[in-house]
Amino acid sequence: ARHCVRRPPMRGAPMTAAAFAASLGLLAVSHRGCGRLASRLRGLDRVTARRPSSSSFAPPSASSSSAGARRPAPLAPPCLDENSSLPSKVKVALLQLPVGEDKSLNIANARAAIEDAAREGAALVVLPEMWNCPYGNDSFPSYAEIIGPAPGRWTGGGGTQTTTKKDDEDETPDGVRDGGIGSDAESVAMLSASAARLGVVVVGGSVPERCADTGALYNTCCVFDSDGCLLGKHRKTHLFDVDIPGEISFKESDTLSPGAELTVVDTAVGRLGVGICFDVRFPELAMACANRGAQIMVYPGAFNTVTGPLHWELLQRARAVDNQMFVLTCSPSRVPGAGYQAWGHSTAVGPWAEIIATTDEKPGTVHCELDMAQIRVRRRNMPLEKQRRGDVYELRDLGALEKRRL
Repeated sequence: ARHCVRRPPMRGAPMTAAAFAASLGLLAVSHRGCGRLASRLRGLDRVTARRPSSSSFAPPSASSSSAGARRPAPLAPPCLDENSSLPSKVKVALLQLPVGEDKSLNIANARAAIEDAAREGAALVVLPEMWNCPYGNDSFPSYAEIIGPAPGRWTGGGGTQTTTKKDDEDETPDGVRDGGIGSDAESVAMLSASAARLGVVVVGGSVPERCADTGALYNTCCVFDSDGCLLGKHRKTHLFDVDIPGEISFKESDTLSPGAELTVVDTAVGRLGVGICFDVRFPELAMACANRGAQIMVYPGAFNTVTGPLHWELLQRARAVDNQMFVLTCSPSRVPGAGYQAWGHSTAVGPWAEIIATTDEKPGTVHCELDMAQIRVRRRNMPLEKQRRGDVYELRDLGALEKRRL
């Protein structure tokens, strides 16, 4: 807004004849100067007329530049389909569980927390990283479970791949089919049974997995649909190997092997991408999942008290705003006296990088509701997908490209 400044009227002696004559001479000089200035401005007008119009300096159009920035071409999240039967709002529960050395107690606590979340109306329940055992290389081998392949793994075209139950296959005591879950996988079997009994989608944090064929150990997250079907199995892609002198030193690679695939699954609440803890530091993984149409990235994680205060929330918000999607993280609670001190602070972040809900380091459940319409709003207001520069850079999802060639 402009501010009008009122100045007091000029006061003084009347102008003399000599002063008046001098002012006329000054006006004459000024007139000659204005003539020269006008001539120069006419010259600039001629130069400007020869230049392209300002619209020529606009960024390249989407058709000429955004194509090729993502390979394969991006898939839209199902929530953007106006005819989709998926819920427009999703109630979420992030279970920040205390973890101890008693595996049976850890499983019982997790089962009770899932049941409580379902009673509160949650449709999507998320557990923390390594919720069935203490976080440490000494624990991973002895708590590991054998988990079969996920029959509903994403196939590269937005659908899921299913398997047919054979007549001689057994069902679990809770009436849930053993959809690839090993008979000794008590932690994962509980998750499947709970998902089916309560009708909720469960992102099962992570547990140590032992490969039946090679014996290799993985940090693995299993995703179950609301019927208990094992849809996806994400093996942690980027292992936590750090050495910060005087603060923390840890090498997951001393016992664990890295996964080699991205995980994007279609569930009853929408399409989810999955990463585990250290995976959140790598934007390419989230970008590739978003390119496959994921509308929510879920990261079970156990950041520590060294990196957590500075990086935990920052990385979640960055992944959310980078990809204009929801990001959920779920941590174990902090246990006094434990060998590894988790940061806690399980959090839900919206596509505008806003904190929807969070907590502190203590045991508890974070409840919130995700409004999927916000993805449409944010992408319409700031259409990053149309503004990418495929003539300058590209992101290649090698797994999706290979599957589409098959």
